Amino acid sequence: MGEQASARDLEGLLVVTVEQAVAAPLASRLLADGGARVIKVERPEGDFARDYDRHVEGESAHFVWLNRGKESIALDLKTPADRDLLLRILERADVFIQNLAPGVAERLGFGSSLLRRRFPRLVICEISGYGSSGPYREMKAYDLLVQAESGIAHVTGIGDRCTRVGVSVCDIAAGMNAYAAILRALLGRARSGRGRLVEVSLFHSMGEWMNVPYLSYVFGGTEPPRLGLHHPGIAPYGAYPCGDGRSILLGIQNAREWKRFCAEVLGDAGLAEDPRFRGNPERVANRAELDRLITARFTAISRDEAAALLQQAGIAWSRLSTLEDLRDHPQTRRVAVQLEQGTTVELLAPAAVFDGEETGPGGAVPRLDQHGAAIRAEFGGAGTSD
Repeated sequence: MGEQASARDLEGLLVVTVEQAVAAPLASRLLADGGARVIKVERPEGDFARDYDRHVEGESAHFVWLNRGKESIALDLKTPADRDLLLRILERADVFIQNLAPGVAERLGFGSSLLRRRFPRLVICEISGYGSSGPYREMKAYDLLVQAESGIAHVTGIGDRCTRVGVSVCDIAAGMNAYAAILRALLGRARSGRGRLVEVSLFHSMGEWMNVPYLSYVFGGTEPPRLGLHHPGIAPYGAYPCGDGRSILLGIQNAREWKRFCAEVLGDAGLAEDPRFRGNPERVANRAELDRLITARFTAISRDEAAALLQQAGIAWSRLSTLEDLRDHPQTRRVAVQLEQGTTVELLAPAAVFDGEETGPGGAVPRLDQHGAAIRAEFGGAGTSD
């Protein structure tokens, strides 16, 4: 019963999305997970994310992850018939999402100003690289480019080497922000009866996340050092090699933990009062010597032995997991998803759990234009590709 109730919280909402890649498809998939009906409008050649790879039984990992539970219709929005069909669908829609290149929606005749006049109850969400104003508003924006432009790549890496965050963090942040903002706008509409225009950009999504290094630099004149798998402002907090060639991470957050760590893990209670290491600022300043002491202790034992010591002492720790570790992780939850050809695979489940239900909503990944004929019949449009 929990799964049925939680899966249908948004039942009755119609979401129309002209989307591609990651950010908008993530926002609309989260709405579909909640029970909304999501009509995905694709170009005649399809969302280009369908062709990113063939890793999942011949289908794209990105597309399988982001598009379950949606209906697909292929429209050529350069043709009057398909543009008219889209507008007829929007007459009944509650939410419209688009992440087309800057200015494309306006040129095609469904820009936000026109839609707001024509459909005052419609919640419109536009996802872009840099927003609708400012000198960068026309810039193309892909995830790695925005990682660099926003500064997140600058604070990620080790030594003099900047690195990319290993997942599409800008796209994901924008998609999550869009989802939250759409829900807020729908709650507002329930009170006011009017829709809202929501604008979310990849750049500003990262800007929000960059506030700690930003504030440290602007007001404190400091930049966090690139320390790889070590925290720039807390020590010890990071990864240490163990004697079996694997690594373990640990984090000390307060004086009580530091004393227990010295006594029960390092085997030297007096180290807690060493002037070099007594407080966190001192430990950060003398990080190299501290790391040498910890590394000497952990390289003498296996990772499992280190984990047992840390757990017994009440110190926060984790493994440096590989993808194989993640696959086999005892905490992993999964959701079953049906691929285009009918095969069912398991994905990692969404984060939220409702009413104790341990599996998120699944669904099917649509074929390109799989629902086109039915949608055209429902909304009265012959269009260009019957």
